[in-house]
Amino acid sequence: MDELLLRDLTPGVLAVLVRRGADFAAAEDAVQDALVEAVRVWPADPPRDAKGWLVTVAWRKFLDATRADAARRRREDRVEEEPAPGPAPAVDDTLQLYFLCAHPSLTPSSAVALTLRAVGGLTTRQIAEAYLVPEATMAQGVPPTPLRQWGSISRAKRTVSGVRFEQPGDVSTVLRVLYLVFNEGYSGDVDLAAEAIRLTRQLATVIDHPEVAGLFALMLLHHARRAARTAPDGGLVPLAEQDRGRWDTRLIAEGVAILQAALARDRLGEFQAQAAIAALHADAPAAEETDWVQIVEWYDELVRLTDNPVVRLNRAVALGEADGPQAGLAALATVDPTLPRHTAATAYLHERAGDPTTAARLYTEAAAKASNLAERTHLTRQAARLNAGGGGSRARGAGGAGPRTRDAAPD
Repeated sequence: MDELLLRDLTPGVLAVLVRRGADFAAAEDAVQDALVEAVRVWPADPPRDAKGWLVTVAWRKFLDATRADAARRRREDRVEEEPAPGPAPAVDDTLQLYFLCAHPSLTPSSAVALTLRAVGGLTTRQIAEAYLVPEATMAQGVPPTPLRQWGSISRAKRTVSGVRFEQPGDVSTVLRVLYLVFNEGYSGDVDLAAEAIRLTRQLATVIDHPEVAGLFALMLLHHARRAARTAPDGGLVPLAEQDRGRWDTRLIAEGVAILQAALARDRLGEFQAQAAIAALHADAPAAEETDWVQIVEWYDELVRLTDNPVVRLNRAVALGEADGPQAGLAALATVDPTLPRHTAATAYLHERAGDPTTAARLYTEAAAKASNLAERTHLTRQAARLNAGGGGSRARGAGGAGPRTRDAAPD
């Protein structure tokens, strides 16, 4: 049984049922029943047209469920008669399904969960294990609860059930959801970063939009550095200290090519700008050869596009590299000090400015605020190094390499 094939076919099958008139929740249940049937039947009797088989079986499951529920008899009169078995229609409704799962009425976490379920074809258990639980719950050592996650998915399904399928979608919302999936990390038996890349690649085949290409390029460029981000003991390795020989040059080349084609269309968006920054890091043979001046210029574009305080924080760090730590500290002083990584970035720039005492104190403060163990350990080690008189070695990478700091200059 080809599980990846089933996951690839799931969104298209679900979209066909919704387009025929099934509400989202009922259609999703019917598709899940059809997938269970496929697992049972296909090993002994594989179909010639896998998608057509799934559409036929899922539609039957939907009609059976509709007829079995007396409260839905009025709706049954409005649904189409069962179509004759045959090849699945050539129309691809996957794009509309992305829009439906990223509906603005959903919370970000619900949109992510529904996208993974409906478009990604993941099981509830896989989603529950893939960091889609509150971070406070994780920190307290409480294991993910599939029922709680299922409740979130169920609520999301009910929310979008009344949404007309032909409504135009918001590309920026879809991209934001996919970026959230990418940022969830690499835990559980599903690699969410790789899953986000797969879904974004799929989206890029059905919509011609420079920001879709920009997000796809950004994901590829960051993912290319993945193997070098973690030390054998699990500790974080900042960008400047990473073994660049371990970066995936194939992914870098693909990301750069996609980005260049998107930028050539002269419709700049925030994901293209972020990807340009990542490409400049990837292009430097060594940390010392990084073109920080151009990176600051791209951060200026990001500020213009988003006016995001996190972008301003990252720009301050990059400015500290381009024009010196005092310039970076001056820029950082205008940024909200309650932002995550603000204290760590301030510590980094103070160390660069030759003030190890202040830097050590701030690294300790930043470690206490860290959102995960790996980042906390990294920052604690930085403070210990300076307190031990190890200030001669620059502590590049104020924020560590955690998934929530992907666009940070020092990574």
